[in-house]
Amino acid sequence: MREKEFLPNVRERLGIESLNPMQRKMLDTAAEGRDIILLSPTGSGKTLAFTLPLMKALRPSTGRVQVVIIAPSRELVVQVAGIVREVARGFKVTALYGGHKVEDEKNSLSVTPDIVVATPGRLLDHAVRRNIDLLPVRILVLDEFDKCLELGFDEEMSKILKRLKNVSRIILTSATSVETIPDYLPLRDPLTLDFIPEADKAGSSSPRSRMKIHLVESDHRDKLETLLGLLKEIYASVGTDHRTIIFVNHRESAERVYDFLRKAGVDCALYHGALDQHDREKALIRFDNGSTPILVATDLAARGLDIENIGSVIHYHQPLTPEVFTHRNGRTARVDAEGDVYLLLGPEEEVKPFVDSDVRMEVKPADRFKLKSPIASIYISAGKKEKLSKGDILGFLTKDLGIEASQVGKIDLSDHSAIVTVAADKADFVAREGSARKIKGERRKFSKI
Repeated sequence: MREKEFLPNVRERLGIESLNPMQRKMLDTAAEGRDIILLSPTGSGKTLAFTLPLMKALRPSTGRVQVVIIAPSRELVVQVAGIVREVARGFKVTALYGGHKVEDEKNSLSVTPDIVVATPGRLLDHAVRRNIDLLPVRILVLDEFDKCLELGFDEEMSKILKRLKNVSRIILTSATSVETIPDYLPLRDPLTLDFIPEADKAGSSSPRSRMKIHLVESDHRDKLETLLGLLKEIYASVGTDHRTIIFVNHRESAERVYDFLRKAGVDCALYHGALDQHDREKALIRFDNGSTPILVATDLAARGLDIENIGSVIHYHQPLTPEVFTHRNGRTARVDAEGDVYLLLGPEEEVKPFVDSDVRMEVKPADRFKLKSPIASIYISAGKKEKLSKGDILGFLTKDLGIEASQVGKIDLSDHSAIVTVAADKADFVAREGSARKIKGERRKFSKI
């Protein structure tokens, strides 16, 4: 496929006027056909970077899978598939991941996609069930490869590679240097493109120039009131569209911090691995669409999330390794944006040696602080599989319920559900009246989340 056929999609669908040096280099290597190891920090645009050479290699649809992209998490699969779809207009892109109905995915595979984006376990499951034929695949991308290894996907990926017998090109991406390549991965004379800043190499977690790291001392081992005081200070000078992630080291701690903040008057969302997939999904959507400005999370959120306007990262607990410190911090100061990082320190708690900062700040503890977004999220119990579109939802809200278009925000559409933001003072009305009326001839449940 020629550049003039897909580069307009980058501008028009993604709003990117010019490629950055990494993306341009990846596009330039497309003709070489060599295997590539792409080293690049989070938030640098690497999804588009590896999509560009794929586009040049794509052939007209033949009813066979041409490309497989493997990513370690459901969230990353969804985000990668979204970007690839915008660039690869005219080609079928299918996403496969846990938490998705297998039957829905099987139906989507009945018309063979050109590109499959999947988590390792779900891709292998479909291959074993013979819902998908991996033999014709020519190009394999392993995104966040280091994370795949860290999460123990070796067995699944080894079995997948045995089915990918005709792959002629492999692209690995990683946010950290890849020291060893497993034997099951048949790389041939790979070209390493290293775009990791020097300050972030060799285990160093020195902050980027656009990121400020602050040390916040607490007089008590229980740092909850200091955390609340810090949030109060942060949000005194920024609007509610400013997003903050609070990282903790354990699920139980995440629940505790979340409960405390909610009782104190702070609207926040909770995200950790023990939650139901649907609940994790809703938490991320609410955080991304701005109806919930704060996310309390374990390190599950430290990688693979592509959410804009995260202005602050707070380490309620210090990370255990320099790599985790780097990945947590990578949620903010993305691309050209600036960001602030805060580490809460208890009495006599020593700063980890990989934390490169001596900027200390005092915070007055607080036991109450009300923080509410001016918008709220409404859940609708129907989605793409029920033939519901974003236009249907907007039309229903404005025409049937009389909500002004300016009071309706982002609409996220999934297979069997949708989430739309509306002005907070209209949320109860929309939930009540939406459930009482028909949308596209059917009554659906509308609820405030």
